[in-house]
Amino acid sequence: METMANAPESVTKAVVRAINRQDVDAIAALLSPSHRFVDSLGNVVEGREAMRKGWRGYFALVPDYTLAIDETHGSGPVVLLLGMAQGTYARGGKLLPEDAWRTPIAVRVQVEDGLVAEWRVYADNEPIRKRMAKV
Repeated sequence: METMANAPESVTKAVVRAINRQDVDAIAALLSPSHRFVDSLGNVVEGREAMRKGWRGYFALVPDYTLAIDETHGSGPVVLLLGMAQGTYARGGKLLPEDAWRTPIAVRVQVEDGLVAEWRVYADNEPIRKRMAKV
């Protein structure tokens, strides 16, 4: 039975809040064991524990990563998020203003049994790639 707490939009918003707190354990708790993450380049990571490791690694690179969601659209188990992704690439462990970036993002989320089964990102990675490429 679907409750308000495990409704697709509620679960999706809870993941966004956990991402914005850089709370890897809270993110992982909202993912299905067989979770599938697809990035904007088509790379796939499968499994809750693989994503727990992936998020830890990503937050090491971009410790202030956040999502600013402007629109949320739900249809059954699918939720679409539209907004901005932003953060600062941590060069040598330091957050410098010139390494900050921001890019439009869309995320397609599939929720099954109150957990995120798939998180598919559509975004331009060029802003962070430029920061990472700086010498």
